[in-house]
Amino acid sequence: MFGIVRPCAHRLTDGLKAEWTAHLCGLCLALRADHGQFARVATNYDGLVISVLTEAQVPRTPDARRTAGPCPLRAMRTAPVVRGQGARLAAAVSLVLASAKVRDHVADRDGLLARRPVAAAARRVARRWDRAGDRAGRELGFDTAVLLDAVDRQAGVEALAGPGTPLVAVTEPTETATAAAFAHTAVLAGSPHHMGPLAEAGRLFGRLAHLLDAVEDLDADRAAGAWNPLAATGTPLPEARRLADEAVYGVRLALRDVGFADGRLAHRLLAHELGRSVDRAFGTVTCGHGGGRQGLPVMPPDTGMPHGPDGGRGDTPRRPPRGLLAGCGAFALLCCTCRYCCAAEYDDPCTGKRKEGWCRRPDRCEDCCDGCECCGENCSCDGCGCDCGCSC
Repeated sequence: MFGIVRPCAHRLTDGLKAEWTAHLCGLCLALRADHGQFARVATNYDGLVISVLTEAQVPRTPDARRTAGPCPLRAMRTAPVVRGQGARLAAAVSLVLASAKVRDHVADRDGLLARRPVAAAARRVARRWDRAGDRAGRELGFDTAVLLDAVDRQAGVEALAGPGTPLVAVTEPTETATAAAFAHTAVLAGSPHHMGPLAEAGRLFGRLAHLLDAVEDLDADRAAGAWNPLAATGTPLPEARRLADEAVYGVRLALRDVGFADGRLAHRLLAHELGRSVDRAFGTVTCGHGGGRQGLPVMPPDTGMPHGPDGGRGDTPRRPPRGLLAGCGAFALLCCTCRYCCAAEYDDPCTGKRKEGWCRRPDRCEDCCDGCECCGENCSCDGCGCDCGCSC
């Protein structure tokens, strides 16, 4: 799973959390339905934005959802999921994005991909995904050639880049591809007058996706001697941060010109979570959820046992430690049921100690309240329980 828009569940109201899950699961199931079981590995957080934008532009109809069967990633529960052209376009775009990601890793000789047989197999998968994405795109009236062209041009752009090359020259192919995908959501929604602002939002979203990926990979790329746009162009981090902040602001401005029928989730993801993605990539995140405000202690949940060295959170095991095989099995179960990420507490599969879910740790999530530049209200206080009177 990859992508820059990764909202923490604590910052979404129950309604928006269910909507976000419906789009994520809808994308996954659209990949399976159109392209086979293995294609589900191309599910990514950014791809579902395409589905969100498509649905946000039209009034909700009863057939916009269907009930999906039990899934291990939903703790074997059923759930309403999105279906329709938006999910299918998101699936087609996700395949091409995943193909580009695979090609990038092959070019960088990452991990097992440094071995020729593995790299050759990965290239075959990437080509198959390109063809599948192209076929699905044509069925939806979307020419994925613009995406494939961007992937092909990227290598040439990088080869010509050097010290002093503007960073936006390197991100241009990605910007062009995402602009086309965002704009086509207006075509599917029957709102062609939205194509201009959505193309602008998509262009800046693509810039952010490329830029933040470069920031997050900078140290690893330097250590491995791999190509990185920041290092290659000599762009300092403060300048990269300026470009990222400008892109976030530009996306917010562009969204103002789109007449959404129900734009709450789109607003949440593209007006708020993009900014948090920038903070996360540049290491400027803070955290305020979990029962306390920023700077105040967060009290552990009441477990009926005294907290401290003699019992409670993460100190004394609740049960004897498991062996290697049993621990691996328990770890797989925790991952498949999302308890490892989202549970308030769980037993460590090997040590038996109580731990917090990954998303709930103070170093993983940001302060859940900030002002909204789009409407001047504290729109992002949805999930922290504060009474901000947000109306957007």
